[in-house]
Amino acid sequence: MDRQPVLEGDRLTLRPLLPEDWNALYAVASDPQIWAGHPSFDRWQEPVFRQFFADAMTRGGALAIIDNVTGEIIGSSQFDEPELEGPGEIEIGWSFLAHSYWGKGYNAEFKRLMLAHALEHYERAIFQVGEDNVISRRAMENIGGVLTERTRTFERGGGVMVRHVVYEITREGFAKSWGAC
Repeated sequence: MDRQPVLEGDRLTLRPLLPEDWNALYAVASDPQIWAGHPSFDRWQEPVFRQFFADAMTRGGALAIIDNVTGEIIGSSQFDEPELEGPGEIEIGWSFLAHSYWGKGYNAEFKRLMLAHALEHYERAIFQVGEDNVISRRAMENIGGVLTERTRTFERGGGVMVRHVVYEITREGFAKSWGAC
């Protein structure tokens, strides 16, 4: 599977994230409100985001989310290496959108594009979400994510250990919810 495809939707286009996207993406990410409920709540700070961006470039699979009307970068998401956690699955994550795009269906649109692409190749996509990140958990449920029994714990800023829950969307579930695949 191509982890950096160009995916076109009605209002958004996803394309490979490029090193020269740093300024535009940081302009979005520098809003503390985006990260307020996120386990990495300090990601709006330039040195912290610089490391996040570098990791995304190194890991591969990073996508810029572009508003089709303005042509501007409004966020980012990533495909991880496939089958790291289990056979037949790929993780989608590290996603964020400009606050002005929240609650308007943009999250659902870019995730639908990514899921349609991923589920052509894998049986399921997984998403890890900070256990206390109410906004992201609600967003996952709104797009048909099913909470699994799987959890993970990661060290975040300041050595704090943060528990994450894992949601999944299967090819079959996606087809029922979205009429695709």
